[in-house]
Amino acid sequence: MTAESVGLLYMLNDAGPVVKFVMLLLLFFSIISWAIMFIKFRYIRSAYKESADFTEVFWQCRTLADAFTKAKALRSSPVARIFITAYMEVARSDSKEGQPTLKSEASYFQAMGSVKRTLRRSINVEVRRLTQLVPFLATAGNTAPFIGLFGTVWGIMNTFQGIGLSGSASLAVVAPGISEALVATAAGLAVAIPAVIAYNYFTDRIRVLDSELQSFSSDLLNIIERDIQKKMEA
Repeated sequence: MTAESVGLLYMLNDAGPVVKFVMLLLLFFSIISWAIMFIKFRYIRSAYKESADFTEVFWQCRTLADAFTKAKALRSSPVARIFITAYMEVARSDSKEGQPTLKSEASYFQAMGSVKRTLRRSINVEVRRLTQLVPFLATAGNTAPFIGLFGTVWGIMNTFQGIGLSGSASLAVVAPGISEALVATAAGLAVAIPAVIAYNYFTDRIRVLDSELQSFSSDLLNIIERDIQKKMEA
């Protein structure tokens, strides 16, 4: 253990109850933030990889049924999941208890409207799933510095109170209390900086995935529309 770490532990041990509470609160924010960063990084990385794999496979498949089989194997892909949802909706519209229903223009518009609504809902679900827990990083990044600053201000107040009681304002008396108080601000920044960086990174990745979902949804609607028209003409 280095002299710096020993000194830091000594300062924290001698800190007042409010500063200790602030440090514990910042420790809580730090642990939760790093856990979220680890979980979301793995989740979004897997979503990116499997979505890219599914998109490549999708355009190689000759029928939607073949793509449906491939999509079921890619459970981490949001693109594959919205495709599965849309495909199942098409299957329900295409046949009701085994009887064909797409035989009129009205049924065509009804089927397409149902697929569009299903895709829109599915995209919203996937975006919510991607953004889940991420707002906590923004909360930690925004509040941690102020929590640390509160601990610093409180510690400085106690230091000046001690100076008033002792009647001495020498550096030897002031410095320990000020350094103890400033540790809280440093801890707040240590929590906030990684949280803000991670939040911006995840937000950008989610924005790109959302754009891919919207693009794939438009392409899929065009394909489904052509398939439904072919069935009506058959």
